[in-house]
Amino acid sequence: MTPRAGLTTERLTQAGATLADEVGFDHVTVSELARRFDVKVASLYSHVKNSHDLKTRIALLALEELADRAADALAGRAGKDALVALANVYRDYAREHPGRYAAAQFRLDPETAAASAGVRHAKMTRALLRGYDLDEPDQTHAVRLLGSVFHGYVSIEMGGGFSHSAPDTEETWSRVLDALDALLRSWPPAP
Repeated sequence: MTPRAGLTTERLTQAGATLADEVGFDHVTVSELARRFDVKVASLYSHVKNSHDLKTRIALLALEELADRAADALAGRAGKDALVALANVYRDYAREHPGRYAAAQFRLDPETAAASAGVRHAKMTRALLRGYDLDEPDQTHAVRLLGSVFHGYVSIEMGGGFSHSAPDTEETWSRVLDALDALLRSWPPAP
């Protein structure tokens, strides 16, 4: 790799994230990235080990970007306002960066996951849930519920599953968030 090429691990990760948004996260490879930079694949191996390493780096970048957006959106908010803000961060990010959003779902090894911004996501979600006065294990159940609903809705919407019928998805999204808020406010105590 010539210094002139200006390739760094960070630049390749950013380019891989852009590539993921353009062609889909599943189609990101070191070979495709090398084509984008008009260099030989071997030239990239001093910066990334292989396609799995590249995808892991893109996943970490996506988790960091999402966590930063979520922190900004949640600042000073509580209760339903915080719930809506967090939900909209995920939905907006998925719409703007579909490949990166998919990358954020990439399974990381336990050590990498523990050092990732995924931990910040969990802490922010738990902080949001303190406004609903949930104790354990209900808080963990609620974290899983929110993640499932946000990701499920966004995935179906992005896949075009709601595009062929009325009412508008904005109305449904609003109702989904209203229902989540009502559910969290009346969450039954653990048996």
